[in-house]
Amino acid sequence: MTSIIHLDAIFEAAIFATCKHQGHVRKDEHTSPYITHPLTVAREIYAIGKVYDQQILVAAILHDTLEDTHTTTDELRNLFGEDVLSIVLEVTDDKSLKKERRKQLQVIHAPQLSYAARIIKFADKLVNCRDILHIPPIDWTLVRRQEYIQWAADVLAQIRGTNPPLEGAFDKLAAEAESKLNFSLQPFDTVNQRPWGPEAGYPSA
Repeated sequence: MTSIIHLDAIFEAAIFATCKHQGHVRKDEHTSPYITHPLTVAREIYAIGKVYDQQILVAAILHDTLEDTHTTTDELRNLFGEDVLSIVLEVTDDKSLKKERRKQLQVIHAPQLSYAARIIKFADKLVNCRDILHIPPIDWTLVRRQEYIQWAADVLAQIRGTNPPLEGAFDKLAAEAESKLNFSLQPFDTVNQRPWGPEAGYPSA
C-alpha cells in the first residue's frame, strides 16, 4: 500500500458514500447526517493515527456502504479496486444475523483482521464510543451505553499494538466513560462472562 494520497480518490469516495448514505441519520439527539460518521472515522485515522495510506482512508470512508446501503461488491471493485473492497468486506457485518451474534463474531474475528482493517476498526470504535459518551442515542439507557463501550473494549483488546496513538485516544476516552457513566471496564480475560464472549451459546460460523 502506498503512502501517496491522491485527493481525487478521497473526494470520489466521499461523494460516493454521501450519495449511498443519503437520507440516513445517526441515532444521536441531533439526528446528524450519517455521512459524518465515516468521514470522522477517516479523519481520526489521518489526524490521530497518522496513517496516510490512501487505500485505508478510502476504505474508511466506504466502510459502512456494504453493510448499511444497497451498494454492491461489484460497485466498490469497479470504482475503487479489489484492495479497497477487500478491506471494506473485512469490517462489514452480516446483517442477516442477530445483533448479539454479530457482536460476538466481531470479538471472534478481530485477531484475524488485516492491518488496514484493524486501523479502521480502532477508529470506528473510538468514534462510536465518543458519540455514545457525549451525544448518545436518545433512547439508550445508561446500561446500554456501558455495555457498548465494554464490547468495543473487548473487540479492541485483541488488536492492540496496531496503532499506539489511536489506542491511546481510545484509552483516554474509556477512562472518561468509566468516570462519567459510573462503571468499570472489565478485563478481556473475563469476556466469556458477557453475552458476546466467544464461548457464548450461538451456532458456529
